[in-house]
Amino acid sequence: MDVRRAGERYHGGDPKDGIDSRHAFSFGPHYDPGNLRFGAMIACNEERLAPGAGFDEHPHSHTEIVTWVVEGELTHRDSGGHETTVRPGDLQHLSAAAGVRHIERNDGDTPLVFIQTWLAPLTPGGTPSYALVQGIADATPYAVPGAGALVHVRRLAPGERTVVPDTGPVYVHVVRGHVRLAGEELRSGDSARITEPEGLEADAVAPAELLLWELPR
Repeated sequence: MDVRRAGERYHGGDPKDGIDSRHAFSFGPHYDPGNLRFGAMIACNEERLAPGAGFDEHPHSHTEIVTWVVEGELTHRDSGGHETTVRPGDLQHLSAAAGVRHIERNDGDTPLVFIQTWLAPLTPGGTPSYALVQGIADATPYAVPGAGALVHVRRLAPGERTVVPDTGPVYVHVVRGHVRLAGEELRSGDSARITEPEGLEADAVAPAELLLWELPR
């Protein structure tokens, strides 16, 4: 198990424009050949947008993009004609396939925080698609078939525990709170990359929200 702390993330974005990005993997101008990916996962970004801030229209291709809003509201518009507002508890999935363009903004009057994960597809190309699952239920897995991955959302009260899936490599991201995992104390923004997750459980020390990613071998 490889634990990465929140404070170790590379800080990017554009603070003067209200954009604070914190990258778990090699990203953009921050090139780290020893931290390019974990299995199919090629990015796990914590994004903080001030009211009125956002990412202007930009392209993506050959990437499965899953977004989880922590607080605030995310306005999404894309070249496929989708325009949605993503709120806490909603899961957004944009399959860029052969190519798509989109805009991400904080059109609200409070700060926006979201986690965005990029996955490499099993097969490049294809037709872009978009899905928004509103109010995803606790412990209900969401499949990202284009990448052969599953994500589980777990919300734990103090003293509760959750089993870490053991079907393949697992990436654990602590959205908020405090958990204990294999003797390690993990808090908001911390993550763990687990190659052999057999028999592991995450125990909530304080109220916690986790994203558990099952990745293909």
